[in-house]
Amino acid sequence: MRQKLNFITACCFMEKEELSCFVTRCYEVVVNVVHQLAVLYTSNKNAPKIIETSGVHFQAMYEHLGELLTILITLDEIIDNHATLKDHWTMYKRLLKSVHHNPSKFGIQEDKLKPFEKLLLKLECQLFDGMIFQACIEQQFDCLNGGVSVSKNSTFAEEFAHTLRAYFANVEAKLGEPSEIDQRDKYVGICGLFVLHFQIFRTVDKKFYKSLLDVCKKVPAITLTANIIWFADNFLIQKIPAAAKLLDKKSIHTVKTQRENFLQQRAQSLTKDMQSYYVFVSSWMTKMESVLSKEQRTTKFSEELSNRCNVFIQGFLYAYSLSTTVKTTMNLYMSMQKPMTKTSVKALCRLMELLKAIEHMFYRRSMVVADSVTHITQHLQYQALHSISVAKKRVISDKKYSEQCLDVLSALVLAENTLNGPSTKQRRLIVSLALSVGTQMKTFKDEELIPLQLVLKKLDLISELTERVRAQCDCCFLYWHRAVFPIYLDDVYENAVDSARLHYMFSALRDCVPAMMHARHLESYEVLLECYDKEIMEVLSEHLLDKLCKEIEKDLRLSVHTHLKLDDRNPFRVGLKDLAHFFFLNPIRFFNRFIDIKAYVTHYLDKTFYNLTTVALHDWATYSEMRNLATQRYGLRMTEAHLPSQTLEQGLDVLEIMRNIHVFVSRYLYNLNNQIFIERTSNNKHLNTINIRHIANSIRTHGTGIMNTTVNFTYQFLRKKFYIFSQFMYDEHIKSRLIKDIRFFREVKDQNDHKYPFERADKFNRGIRKLGITPDGQSYLDQFRQLISQIGNALGYVRMIRSGGLHCCSSAIRFVPDLEDIVNFEELVKEEGLSEETQKAARQLDSVLSDLTRNFAEGTEYFKMLVDVFAPEFRSMKNMHLRNFYIIVPPLTLNFVEHSISCKEKLNKKNKSGAAFTDDGFAMGVAYILKLLDQYQEFDSLHWFQSVREKYVKEIRAVAKQQNVQSTNQDEKLLQTMNLTHKRLEVCLQEFELLYFSLSSARIFFRADKTAAEESQEKKEKEEESGKASNGDLSNSVPAEPVVK
Repeated sequence: MRQKLNFITACCFMEKEELSCFVTRCYEVVVNVVHQLAVLYTSNKNAPKIIETSGVHFQAMYEHLGELLTILITLDEIIDNHATLKDHWTMYKRLLKSVHHNPSKFGIQEDKLKPFEKLLLKLECQLFDGMIFQACIEQQFDCLNGGVSVSKNSTFAEEFAHTLRAYFANVEAKLGEPSEIDQRDKYVGICGLFVLHFQIFRTVDKKFYKSLLDVCKKVPAITLTANIIWFADNFLIQKIPAAAKLLDKKSIHTVKTQRENFLQQRAQSLTKDMQSYYVFVSSWMTKMESVLSKEQRTTKFSEELSNRCNVFIQGFLYAYSLSTTVKTTMNLYMSMQKPMTKTSVKALCRLMELLKAIEHMFYRRSMVVADSVTHITQHLQYQALHSISVAKKRVISDKKYSEQCLDVLSALVLAENTLNGPSTKQRRLIVSLALSVGTQMKTFKDEELIPLQLVLKKLDLISELTERVRAQCDCCFLYWHRAVFPIYLDDVYENAVDSARLHYMFSALRDCVPAMMHARHLESYEVLLECYDKEIMEVLSEHLLDKLCKEIEKDLRLSVHTHLKLDDRNPFRVGLKDLAHFFFLNPIRFFNRFIDIKAYVTHYLDKTFYNLTTVALHDWATYSEMRNLATQRYGLRMTEAHLPSQTLEQGLDVLEIMRNIHVFVSRYLYNLNNQIFIERTSNNKHLNTINIRHIANSIRTHGTGIMNTTVNFTYQFLRKKFYIFSQFMYDEHIKSRLIKDIRFFREVKDQNDHKYPFERADKFNRGIRKLGITPDGQSYLDQFRQLISQIGNALGYVRMIRSGGLHCCSSAIRFVPDLEDIVNFEELVKEEGLSEETQKAARQLDSVLSDLTRNFAEGTEYFKMLVDVFAPEFRSMKNMHLRNFYIIVPPLTLNFVEHSISCKEKLNKKNKSGAAFTDDGFAMGVAYILKLLDQYQEFDSLHWFQSVREKYVKEIRAVAKQQNVQSTNQDEKLLQTMNLTHKRLEVCLQEFELLYFSLSSARIFFRADKTAAEESQEKKEKEEESGKASNGDLSNSVPAEPVVK
């Protein structure tokens, strides 16, 4: 850190040396001017007279001398306020002491070190001790070798004091008035001249001194440059302590109290002043536009030029007043370390906007202004020449020519000759000096002199109009008051209607750049500019752009989700903020970029909507609606996300189901006929469903490749479930009962007409409950039924995947005109001789079309694959215990029917926990396992459903017969009981028939019409036929040759 500071100080050393040379030159100029004036106004009667100076007052000389002293005072104040510079200078001196102790270490010759130290000491004494101005006025103005005498020149002392008083009288009259131009700067120069007068002549005019201090009540502080503020009372008391003793302490204290009162009053009146200035500047801009838009008429040319001149000067006066108000207030707050209220900050920022609006007005009409300035200058010169010519004639008419008269005439001729030409600064100065001589001897009447002086002042202003306007509208002081920028942006955000004023504020912020480009304390000023740029952009993003983005996004979301009634959006209660005004702004120029608020917000929304759509593709329609709303409401041109879209009723995604298939098959119920999954239970007031359309949308989103992956996941799931299935079937309690039932059926089948007895199955169902039940009241057979249902649900999901794939392919291929006649695009492209890239694209298109056509025409037989992969293992000798499965199906169906009736009855109850109206997963599971074990014939041999039907039909008839008997006895209670029994029997029969239909439908998927032996035989025949066909093709294509064995 220390090395960096030393580097900075060393870099600034050259600048200090340049400053020292400049200050020394200023000292010489001050001495030279004082000597020249002393020679002109000499009290030595023996000294030769250059011109007659009685009645001649060269006020212009004193004005310029005051400007030079103001520069020296400003330099003192800058260095005094720059604590960092002093600290770095101290560190640099310490480094030199280290070098002095060991010069060889730093590679410096010791004999060169002493002169350098002397130079540093000289610079420190001259610049860093706050004595730049003091050293200037303490110079030896009297020549020791008998030359010019200054301090004892009473005539010069009187002239100095007289001119100073006259100069002050002119300045004081304008201070704080609307017509004030640069009187504050001149007041600083007057104070400097007063101190110089005291230092030379050692006399104090107490009355004049008090008058100077009284100005502080009207003007408590003056901004010298940027953030450097100057207090006249402190300066006068410090520089002339002898005069301060003549005043009472109360008057000095009053000045300081007045400063605090001024700040309080200014804080209270700022908003009112801002509103007044707003009206004044707006009306001025309207008038300016009106005056400059008119075509100049030759008949009233001089009148129009006068109007334009007055409008230009009025604009400059407004700029000066605004600039003075803003600089003084801000710097005074900072100097006195008083906090500013938000209201004051907003008002000051508004004033800065008005300041930049005036500058922009001049800049926008700069072509017309430049043309007008030329004509106005000529017109003013003509008026001045006319006044001078009248006075000249008056002088010539007097025949008594004296030396003084000839001096006056010569001065007037000089002024005339100078005015006949371009209005440069040097020419105007010569005119001013010439008229200082030419106005003596009452050459001009009072009614002639005042208009002439007014014309010359206008000429000064108009000739330097552009430079003066630019200087007054320069807001580089804002660099030291950047803390107001966040508050300003918050205000702009809250008052979006006036968002166009952002251009003016950024124009003010850009004014800081030219000054920063002169920075020498860094290796490159680019570093400083980059930091400044970064800081401003961060504040802009935090306090406006990011807030705007979030508010727009929030508004769009709430507008799209109005049906949810999330918030009160009644504009009469919560207010209405129209942020669309920000999007009508032209891009704001700042540094080497344009800040486009509309583009920034559009990009933010595009990015946000894209990212969120990627995370949740089923929300694509919501974000699409928000995009359309952003275009309609805010005029934002949004970019389409071009992401695969999902439907509003997307349901669960295929990927989610695939990853959690074990959860899915247990929580959802399958419906075979409608191909739909329904959620078993839900905490919400609705149940989720998944159908083919949902699956097709998911496949369209993720691609057809996910279908095979899903089947692979299902295969892994089935492996785990079949392991549990095998364990259950291998259990001794279960296996022994099943073997006993098989033996029983073989013994009684001839007696029961080859039908498995209903009572036997019911006995098995009831008997298995004796083995134990779970805490929620489920038997082992209930759990086994659930296992088979879950296996069936998994197969139902695979079936739905295949159907969804076909649905997706049909949607994708619907644009192909004829599936039977698809042209080969690659061949067509080659025929046309198109580029390799086009041929590659055509080849890819052919591949896609071929793939879609094949998938659409054939699909993939996933069920066959799942049968083929498990069947060999199920039918192997080591799994003989599984061969008993067909005999457990009857009690399983009884258990399923009881469960199904219970679930359906719960639909009509208040507590719907466990309610369901479909569970075809059981039928799918039974059909699949029977196919794997090749036991369709064994199960059919039980004639189970026929046995069940006969049983229930028999019981229904018996109950009906009893009903007829009891109806004659008129026993109502018994009749009601019989009606309920009859109804229960019909429900049971209906449920068994539904199960039979579902199982029959499910068996179709697994080709229940053929046994495993028949299927293998059919497969062999197909292979033989394909082999013969391939041999036939070979014999046709290859000529017959003798076979050599």
